[in-house]
Amino acid sequence: MTLAVKHLSFNSGNKHILNNVNLEFEPGTIYGLLGRNGAGKSTLLNLISDRYPEKQGAVTIDGHTVHDHDAQLQQMYLMSEVNLYPDNFRVTKLFKLTQQLYGEFNWDLALRLAKQFGLETHARFGKLSTGYRTICKDIIALSVPADYILLDEPVLGLDANHRELFYQELMNAQAERPRTFVIATHLIEEVSWLLNHVMVLVDGHIKVDETLADLTEQAWQLTGPKEVMEPFINQQAVLHQHQFGNDITAVMMIAVADIPAEVTKQKINLQELFVALTEETHEN
Repeated sequence: MTLAVKHLSFNSGNKHILNNVNLEFEPGTIYGLLGRNGAGKSTLLNLISDRYPEKQGAVTIDGHTVHDHDAQLQQMYLMSEVNLYPDNFRVTKLFKLTQQLYGEFNWDLALRLAKQFGLETHARFGKLSTGYRTICKDIIALSVPADYILLDEPVLGLDANHRELFYQELMNAQAERPRTFVIATHLIEEVSWLLNHVMVLVDGHIKVDETLADLTEQAWQLTGPKEVMEPFINQQAVLHQHQFGNDITAVMMIAVADIPAEVTKQKINLQELFVALTEETHEN
């Protein structure tokens, strides 16, 4: 079962938010959807889950369109910072409502997590703090039977202990029943150990769509004199580059054996790669 995004574009007024995005999400995989504020992460997740129906392109599950099709939509759950739940509903009523919508609900898991996080299940949703609203939505996300769980900033308002607990419980839930998670976040260093696959969204375009293993092995920052670097990078798919004096620094995915001896090479981690991809380019 594959969730596919095909030629997806979205405009808000005269502003292009997403431009011809093509992605595939495979079963049992944890994806990191990374991007700066305003890059289009939340918009993309809302489009995938059909909360924004007006779009160009298509979202399909196993070739069947998601738009206005309940059978496909029930295979997805979007957790976001937008509060769609009625403020006067108690937490247990939200659990029951979710069960009605999805047909099933893991009550044992939900109640265990509520106890672990210290979430009062008889509290009204509107009376919860920002952090506990997030916790409530996270618990629901881990307890629904959907195969695709979309998490938009899932640790908003959580302290360090609760963030770590959530990450661990996500991994426990994945081990118990594998599914596809898509985590949109800016806390890259915190979540990198969770991820199997990384997507980086820059100005409405997907700049990186790679497994974490490939990124770890092949992401390099290379620096060398202009006369060496220019002919070399002209033959490569460069993710980011800038020039300082006579030296050019470039970030790219490349096998170490293909790096010229005259070039200084440095491995970069996911956080450093993200910064390089999303910073403004300056030449001196």
